[in-house]
Amino acid sequence: MKVTVENKKGLNKDLKIFIDKETMNSYMDEKYEEIKGSVNLKGFRPGKVPKEILKRQFGKAVFGEVLDKVLKETSTKALEEKKIKPAGQPKLDLKTYGEDKDLEYILSVTELPKVEIKSLENIKFDEYNVKIDESETDKRIKEIAKNQPNFKDVSADTKAKKGDLVSLDYKATVDGKDFKGSEGKNTQLTLGKDLFLRGFDEQLIGVKKDDEKIVEATLPENFPEKELINKKAKFNCKILSVKQSEEVKIDDDFAKNLGAKDLKDLKTLISKQINDEYKNSLDQLSKNQILKEIEKLKVDEIPENLVEEEVKILSQGMQEEEVKKNKKNFEEKAKTRIKTGLILNEFGEKNQIKVTEQEVQAEVQKQLRMMPGQEKMVMDFYQKNPSALASLRGTVYEEKILNLIKEKGKPNKKEISKEEAEKILKEAHKNDHDHGKEKKETKKKSSTTSAKEKKPATKKAKSKPTTKKTKKVSKK
Repeated sequence: MKVTVENKKGLNKDLKIFIDKETMNSYMDEKYEEIKGSVNLKGFRPGKVPKEILKRQFGKAVFGEVLDKVLKETSTKALEEKKIKPAGQPKLDLKTYGEDKDLEYILSVTELPKVEIKSLENIKFDEYNVKIDESETDKRIKEIAKNQPNFKDVSADTKAKKGDLVSLDYKATVDGKDFKGSEGKNTQLTLGKDLFLRGFDEQLIGVKKDDEKIVEATLPENFPEKELINKKAKFNCKILSVKQSEEVKIDDDFAKNLGAKDLKDLKTLISKQINDEYKNSLDQLSKNQILKEIEKLKVDEIPENLVEEEVKILSQGMQEEEVKKNKKNFEEKAKTRIKTGLILNEFGEKNQIKVTEQEVQAEVQKQLRMMPGQEKMVMDFYQKNPSALASLRGTVYEEKILNLIKEKGKPNKKEISKEEAEKILKEAHKNDHDHGKEKKETKKKSSTTSAKEKKPATKKAKSKPTTKKTKKVSKK
C-alpha cells in the first residue's frame, strides 16, 4: 500500500491510496479459499470446486466483499500512518478498481486540529474548604438525637398521651362479622401520628396497660376487601403496654449506636458530613471555572464540518428565518463548545484516561438512587437506549478529565464558613437562573415550540447542597 498526501488546505487533506493488483488478487484468493468449503455445486464434492468455477459463479459478489474489506482496512491504516485524526467521516472516491486490477482511491478528510494542553497544568481556579463551626455540628447531632426513637415503659396506672407508643392486640368486626385481616397482634402506634386509620389514635389517648377499649374507624378507599371500603369497623383493643419517649442522652453510647467510636469521633464524622454536603456543589463551581479558562485557550482552526453539525443541534426546532438571523451567534457558540471538547479529549488521551464498565454501572446506580420507585423504568431506559448509556460514559469521562486537571492545576485555596458557602452557591444559582431565563426569552422571540438545546460537555453547578437529616453515620 502506498499513501501520499495531496491538496493540503488547512485541516482538509486528500490522501491518495494505491494497492497493487497482486495484493488485491491475494485478498481475492483468500476469500475464494474461505468460501470453497461452504459451496455446494452439482458435480463437485464439498471443498473441491475449482477456483475458476467459483469466479464464474460468485466473482462479482466476492469482489464486492473484498473491496469493502480492503477499503475499510487500508483507509484506517492510511490515517494511522499519516497520524491523522479525522473530524467526522472521511469521503472516499474510487479512481481505479476491478478484478485483476490495481486499486486506487482518494480519501478526503478533515483533520482534527492540534491543540496545546500544557497550559492546563497551570490553570487557576478557586478551591473551597468549608470550615464547620462546632455549634453547627452540635446542632446536627441534636437533630439526629431528636429523631431517634427512645421509648421506655411506664407504670401500669400511667395513662397514654399524645406522643406515647402504645402496643395492642385487636380484633375487628363490621356489622358484627369478622373479615379477612380483621386481627392484629402486638400492633404499635405512636399516638398523634395517625398512621393506622384516620381518627384511630386519638381514641386511645387515656388508655393504660391491660385496658380494653372499643375503637371505631372507617375502612379506607384502598382497603383490600372492596366490599368493605368506607364501612365503619369496630376494633376490640387489648392494650399490652404504654411507653413514653425520653430525651436521648448524647454520649459515647449514643455515638456507638450510630457507628462511631465515641462522641468525639461522631462529631468529626458529622462535621465532615456537613462539609461534604457543600463540597460537591462547590467542587462543581471550581470545575465551571476551569471550563471557563479552557474556553479562553486558542485553537487555530475549528473543522467547519463539526461547526455545521453543532449549529444544527443548537438551532434544532427553530424556524429557518431565525436560524439565518442568529447564524453567527450559533457558529461562535458551536466553536466554543467544540474547542472545549477537543482540548478536554486531547488531555484525556495524553493522560490515558479510560472509563471502565464498572464506572459506567456505578453512574447508572447513582441515577437509580436519585429516582426511588422508578428504578425499573430507569434501567429499561438505559438498556433500550445505547446512545443514552454512551452519553453517560461521556459524562464519566469528562468528570475524570476535570478531576485530573484540578489535581495538576494551581488552586487558589479558600477556607470559608458555612454562611459564606451558602452565599457563594446562592449567587451561582441566581446567575444560572438568570442565564436560563435569558435563553428562554431568546427561544420565545425565535418562536420555537419544542426546540431543546443539546447539553454541552460542560456542566453547570447545582447551587444548593442537599442537606439531609442523618440517621446513620458511615465512614468513607
